[in-house]
Amino acid sequence: MEVRSIYKYARISPFKAREVTREIQGLPVSAALDLLAFTPKKAAFLIGKTLKSAIANAENNANLKPDGLVVKEAIVGEGPTLKRIMARARGSASRIQKRTSHIRIVLSDEIPMARARGSASRIQKRTSHIRIVLSDEIPIETREKRKAKREQEKKMAKKEIKDEASESAETVAEKKPAKPSTKAKK
Repeated sequence: MEVRSIYKYARISPFKAREVTREIQGLPVSAALDLLAFTPKKAAFLIGKTLKSAIANAENNANLKPDGLVVKEAIVGEGPTLKRIMARARGSASRIQKRTSHIRIVLSDEIPMARARGSASRIQKRTSHIRIVLSDEIPIETREKRKAKREQEKKMAKKEIKDEASESAETVAEKKPAKPSTKAKK
C-alpha cells in the first residue's frame, strides 16, 4: 500500500531541495529521518516535515506501522515563481526570481525485490556519517578506518614499487657484461 504527503509552495528552490530528496529515496523511514536530522540544510527540515506528515498519514489513515515503511518516491517539482525587482545603477532594475517548490513523498510498505539485495550496502553508504548500526552484519566504516586503510594501501604500494625496482636493478646487472674500455692511446 502506498501513502503520500505533499508540501505545496515551499519557499525553497527545487534545485536545492532535490539534492536532499535524492539521498533519501529507497531508504527505510527511520534511516531517512536520521539522515534528514543530521543534514544541515533548510531543504532537509522542509522534507523532514513532509516525511513526518506521510508517516502520520500511514499510521492514522492506512493503519500501517512506520517500522516497515520505505521511501518509494521523493519528488520535488517546481511551484510558481515570485518575481521581484531590485534597483540597479543609473535607474535600471534587475529581476529577482524567488522560486517555490512542491515536495511530494510517497511511502510504501512493500520492498522492491530488485533493490532488496543491494539496499543494505546503499543504506550503509548513505548513512555512514551518522554512525548507526542498522543490523549486526553491516559494519559501518568511519572516517578514521577509511584513512587508516588508505595509508596502509599507500605503504603496500610503495613497498611493491621498491621491490620491483630492486628486482629490475638486479636483473639488469646480471645481463649486462663488463665492457672493455675502448680508449684510443696516443
